Amino acid sequence: MTIGSLLAVGDRQEEDVMTAYKVIEVIGSSPNSWEDAAAEAVKTASETIHDLRVAEVVKQDIHMDEGGAITYRTKLELSFKYEHER
Repeated sequence: MTIGSLLAVGDRQEEDVMTAYKVIEVIGSSPNSWEDAAAEAVKTASETIHDLRVAEVVKQDIHMDEGGAITYRTKLELSFKYEHER
């Protein structure tokens, strides 16, 4: 076996390592748009969650208060790499 083939086997083994991801729901809000609401949710969550991988929009709605002010709300499912305890 050559060094090149050993390296290839080593690389393949790293790719075959199994991982797990956790999914949580978060809701962001904005007076401007659903996109800003989603960005706010991701930004806020990333302050305490590491290794965010995917953000999927699952619902959008608008909240109107009695004065007619509109708040855009976006519900997201965020997935991040699960960290095993060491």
